[in-house]
Amino acid sequence: MRVRAGGADSDGIQLEPLKEQTMVDFKLEIVVLPVSDIDRSKDFYTRLGFREDVDYAGPDGFRVVHFTPPGSAASIIIGSHVTDAAPGSAQGVHFVVDDITAAREQLLAAGVEVSEVFHDAGGVFHHEGTTGRVAGPHPSRQSYGSFLSFQDPDGNGFVLQEVTQRIPGRVGQVVYGSVAEVEQALRDAATAHGEYEKELGHEDADWPVWYAGHMARAAGLQVPSEG
Repeated sequence: MRVRAGGADSDGIQLEPLKEQTMVDFKLEIVVLPVSDIDRSKDFYTRLGFREDVDYAGPDGFRVVHFTPPGSAASIIIGSHVTDAAPGSAQGVHFVVDDITAAREQLLAAGVEVSEVFHDAGGVFHHEGTTGRVAGPHPSRQSYGSFLSFQDPDGNGFVLQEVTQRIPGRVGQVVYGSVAEVEQALRDAATAHGEYEKELGHEDADWPVWYAGHMARAAGLQVPSEG
């Protein structure tokens, strides 16, 4: 991440001249969730399909359980003596899915009590609580526009948000959740590249470069146009 620093402060004192600085990346890695019964919560998140990475028990009742949701670069931690927040007090934690209807069916199959899919009356982000909720997904299935909510056994509140296309520049790296996702991305690129070669009128010797750009754009990276 690059920023510019310098200028004058509010008192008019001249600061260092403007210059570009390279900032250290700040990547959201962990959300600590306060729970009252660790094993009950472990069962809940396991049923959701979260991968258990660590279950560490230390002295004096200290315990850390680390879970990673499917396809996520960030994780959650539950345990004892890891937070002084009240169990159930974490609210508004969002998970992103690319098919909110299918995700809801999976949650129901796992025995989770979940809301109906909804969108916001304003058409952008949802309001607090149930204010502005309109039943059903966004009318045009607009990316970022459809939601559902659920809770864990302690009442920690979660929202699923459907994102099918990222805002340009929003993605800094591409993460595929499975071999099947990589295969599908390659097949989509192959189909699109076939159309591109028809326009060219000959084979494209630099097809790896074209594939890479197409797959990156499809995943939401901001890269130069194909051609």
